[in-house]
Order: sequence, then structure tokens, then C-alpha cells
Amino acid sequence: MKRFGEAIAAARPRVVAALAARLRDLDQAEDAFAEASATALVAWPSAAPRDPAAWLWRAALRRAIDARRRAAVRDRAVLDTPAPPPTPEEALMAADEPIPDERLRLIFVCCHPALAPESRAALTLKVVCGLSTPRLARAFFVAEPAMLQRITRAKKKIAAAGVPFEVPDRQAWPERLEAVLTTLEVAYAQAYEDAALAGESAPFAAEVLRLSGLLAELMPEEPEVLGLAALVRFAEARRPARLDEAGAMVPPGEQDMALWRRDLIGEGASLLDRAAAFGASGPRQILAAIHAAHCARAETGITPWADIAALYDVLAAIRPHAATAVNRAVAVGEAHGAEAGLAELARVEGVEDWLPYQAALAGLSARAGRKAAADRAYAAALALDPAPAERLYLETCRRRLEP
Repeated sequence: MKRFGEAIAAARPRVVAALAARLRDLDQAEDAFAEASATALVAWPSAAPRDPAAWLWRAALRRAIDARRRAAVRDRAVLDTPAPPPTPEEALMAADEPIPDERLRLIFVCCHPALAPESRAALTLKVVCGLSTPRLARAFFVAEPAMLQRITRAKKKIAAAGVPFEVPDRQAWPERLEAVLTTLEVAYAQAYEDAALAGESAPFAAEVLRLSGLLAELMPEEPEVLGLAALVRFAEARRPARLDEAGAMVPPGEQDMALWRRDLIGEGASLLDRAAAFGASGPRQILAAIHAAHCARAETGITPWADIAALYDVLAAIRPHAATAVNRAVAVGEAHGAEAGLAELARVEGVEDWLPYQAALAGLSARAGRKAAADRAYAAALALDPAPAERLYLETCRRRLEP
């Protein structure tokens, strides 16, 4: 059953895109795909199709057409006979496509400039990656009702404006690029939070690694594209060392450097050098430089926390964000002492329900000798439903507070 679920997830981008292009309605496309997927999980174990995507396309389109017929009857309208359905390959995988990957094509399609900037990435993550509204709300630091309203407005805008579901010409790529990069960055962040890759966002790690590399090949003169590709490679290079033998998360400064992937570190360094040559620094290049500084421990044996804190200063100036402020406070705590880190963390507002904040507060409080405050923060972090590896780590840290 697991492999069928993986086949459905892999088919989702091209099938939803083809349905959206055909139906001109994102809600109907997603609903039809969901119904076809539910049917597939029942039907496939007894008769698995040779082409899961084609099976899902036909099943979803039939359900969408049936739904429209029922609606037409209710409205006393006459529904035109549908044209023969194209195969997913005919719809989205033509040999002359300028973007040679169905998921990346769909990301560009959904990041349409007619949508509000704050809606593009969120809608794309929902359509392309299937992220739930609650998870999107957490990722973008907004309330769940606000995120639901944002997505609903975006879909209505698409319907009202007749936004075409088609791959834009190459000259239109720059106006969509920021939303595309944000989509990939947030998708990767969801996987990075899960050291064991045990949750629903696990596939995003390898997928964004692949897509960021492909995007760097398609747009080699965009420094932020190169920066994102570098950042993901530096981060994924340390993935093999992020778990201990018990399955608990290992923080960056305690990881076994012998397990780091030197090939990915080398790729990241090359990409970051190419980005720097353009002389147009951006937030993703700064993030890549932060990850590169962590990787530098493999050469020096020391994590340059003061440099990392300084890089977070730059990042906070060009892209202020609560997550940046929390990570900066941790770096300050490592570079200048726990009390200094706690002072910086106290300035961050509105993140009490964000797990990394509570984990940072707990760690800094423990190092500062504030055991009661640390215990409360660990309890708060554990109440925020961490991934398995993170839970094991937090529980271990909390036990260390006991006399």
C-alpha cells in the first residue's frame, strides 16, 4: 500500500496541472484528484496499472465531468460533450517544453503574477505539494483562518480572471521567480525541520535538492537561484549525521563530520562562488553562507558562531522575519554566552507557539543555569508535536535538567 501512495504522490503534479488546465478550476481539479486517489488505493492492490498517472488522470477527469453534468442538470443547463481527454504526456510532457520537469512546470504555472504576492507560494505549496492549510499557516507564521482566506481568495482570483494554466514564455519567468524560490525554500524548510524524514514532508528534501539544481541549470545567471541551490546542498550534506544511534536529532555542533557528504559541500561551495560573482547578494545567498559556515567546521574543527551571528545580522536587515530573529539569538548565545542569547530572544514577539522558539528558549535557559525556565520551555516545545527525532532530543535534554 505504501508504494501505491508514493505513486499517487509522484503523479500529483502533472495530473493536477492537466486537470486544472482542462477544467479551469483548481478546486475541481484537486477534488477530482482526491476522489481518484481514494479509488486507486482500493482498486490498485488487486490490479496495479502500468501507468499510474494516466489511470489517475482518466479517473479524475471522469469524476469531474460527472460532477459538472450533475451541476448542469441541477441548473437546467446543457453540458457540451467533452473532447477526448489528452494523456498526461500530451498535456504536460511535450518534448519542446522549456521547463523539462512536470513539478517545476506546475510551480511556475501556479506562481502567476495576477495573484497577490503573499498568495502565490502558499497556493503553489497547497496545489503542487499537497500541504495542508494548518501546516501552511505554521510555515508562513499566520493564523489558520487567515491562510484559508488567502488560498480561497487566490482561487477565486484565478477563476474570475481566467488565469491560464500554462507554462509561461521564458521572458515571463523573472516576474514569477521570487514566488518560485519562496515555494522551494518553504518546501525544503518543512523537510529540514524533520531530521529523520519521518513525516509527510520527507519527500521534499530530495525533491528540492533536485529541483533547485535543475533551476540553477535553467537560470544560471540568477544569483538567488544559485544561492538556493547552494543552501540546500550545504544543508543536505549534513543529513547523514543528523541522527544518533537511538534515532534522536543531533544538533549541528555535535554532528560527526566524517558522515557529512563532501560531494554536496563541494557543489554548494561552487554554486555560492558563482552567485557571489554577480555582486548582487540576496537572502538565499546569506542563508547559504550561514550553512557554509557550519560546514566549515569540517576543515577548521570549530563552528564560527560569531561569523554566523554577523550573517544573521545581515539577513535580518534585508529580510526581517521572526524565524531569522530566533536563529540569530541562538547564534548570539553560542558566540557571546547564553545570557546574551536570551536577551536577544526576549525581543522576538509572536512566536510562542513556534516549536524552534521554545526549543531555543529551553536550550539557552539550560545553559544559563535557569533550570525552571528551561523545563517549562522544554514542556512547551514537546506540547507542539515535534517530529520523532526532535522529540527524542528534547526529551533527553529535559531529563538532563533533573538533579
